[in-house]
Amino acid sequence: MQPFMKALTGALTAGVLAVGALVLGPGVADAGPSGRLSAGPSVAPVAPIDWKPCPEHPTAECGTLRLPVDWAHPAGEKFDMAVARRKATDPDRRVGALLVNPGGPGDSGVNFALTRAPAQFSKDLQARFDIVGFDPRGVGGSRPVKCSTELLGRAPSAYPRDQAEFDRLAAYNRELREDCRRHSGPVFDHADTLGVVRDMEALRRSLGEQKLTYFGHSYGTLIGEQYAELYGDRIRAMALTANIDHSLGARDFIVSSAVAAEDSFHEFVKWCGRSPSCALHGRDVTAVWDGLLARADRGEIRDPEDPGRTLSANDIALFAFRYKFYGPDWDELADYVAGLEAQTRPGSHAEPRPGTSGAPAAKGTGQQTEAAPFSAVFCQDWRIRPKDYREFARLTEAELRAAPHMRGSPRVHAALAGCVGWPDEVNNPQHRLRITEAPKILMLHSRHDPANNHAWATNVHRQTRGTTVLVTYEGAGHSVYGRSDCTRGAVDGYLMALTIPQDGSSCPAAGPGG
Repeated sequence: MQPFMKALTGALTAGVLAVGALVLGPGVADAGPSGRLSAGPSVAPVAPIDWKPCPEHPTAECGTLRLPVDWAHPAGEKFDMAVARRKATDPDRRVGALLVNPGGPGDSGVNFALTRAPAQFSKDLQARFDIVGFDPRGVGGSRPVKCSTELLGRAPSAYPRDQAEFDRLAAYNRELREDCRRHSGPVFDHADTLGVVRDMEALRRSLGEQKLTYFGHSYGTLIGEQYAELYGDRIRAMALTANIDHSLGARDFIVSSAVAAEDSFHEFVKWCGRSPSCALHGRDVTAVWDGLLARADRGEIRDPEDPGRTLSANDIALFAFRYKFYGPDWDELADYVAGLEAQTRPGSHAEPRPGTSGAPAAKGTGQQTEAAPFSAVFCQDWRIRPKDYREFARLTEAELRAAPHMRGSPRVHAALAGCVGWPDEVNNPQHRLRITEAPKILMLHSRHDPANNHAWATNVHRQTRGTTVLVTYEGAGHSVYGRSDCTRGAVDGYLMALTIPQDGSSCPAAGPGG
């Protein structure tokens, strides 16, 4: 089993200036009285990237781009943003650079370009574009947010049972926040998506691209959406898959996330009922699942890869959600559930505290810190701060009502809990999208996305009528682009030839989601 997710200088130096001719970078962007973002004058210079063969991928090129940590003070401290590029395989037909971001928040765009893009993107798309991935500020090779391994390993429950436990969660989060700030430096306070948007505009200019062509997935769609607000007139084409709705308040966000997770569970149950390959075919899958989680609540289910410890119900739900619903990989999930359900009742295992992950404490590896960018990004992008146990409990109850079989949305719940105790001020608070100068933007979204509710896409589409075109994949899973010839063709035709699909059209389900 894969390990469970954790709850998650002055002016430019003469050496950098000497790299090549300078191009102006993005200016400061502010939210006016209406909440709309606006870009200020271009004031910060950026230099071309000094490309060199990547150490472990010599057929690709790697480099860095030196940028301000705080775009409001572009002459202040800098960081080096890591960038990777795979050049177009058919230079004679090259359209330009395609900037990509795989989401997270916290996923590496560099790793995506180097290891995943060759298999994910079509050969034709790779022939026509340089695939350029970048690590967002605070992630991977771009001044990563780091926190104490020991402190990360003693996180309290994300499910406090009373005000005292809520207060301990808040105190822990404040301690962790200060620890991460100390280990990460000023970039920690500027890891929000608006900073990334300005970095991407600087990258466009550094690459010499007159217009931006961008592919963003999941949390990477928020980068695209907010780039379109600030720099819409600088977009050539933008394809967004598994879209984020950044206008949601705390309750709508967590409940809609839970609804999506529960919907994917029911899609799995229906698939199992019609598919002889399912290890639970012919059985009451919902009853098997609920019984398994009940046994986990009693401490009766062992980790197959570590029989010395038990799995909690949230462990099992999170594993199904994150590692099997995303694909979806339903055959593997059915095998996993059947294997756990077949375990003999142990009768002699310590019962884990309800709501904890059951994960072992961090083992001594000799490392004092480890990368942990999620909260640094999420908690500066979302003004979600339950003030006390009563408010937190109401949100949790609503979440559990929306997803009784999945026990809510474990990952989003952890994100919510991770912001408890943070300061109220947020760099990039939620707001309705206001895109006025962008060309047509293509949105794709799965009908049964387990993480990003399809309603998020329809809501974003309503906010951006006249600018966005929404195409629905009528199947399951979080990935969208490679699901079928239809989804791949919609994106490829748009990015390469600017052929926009009909708004409201759809692609039929394929594979296990069909």
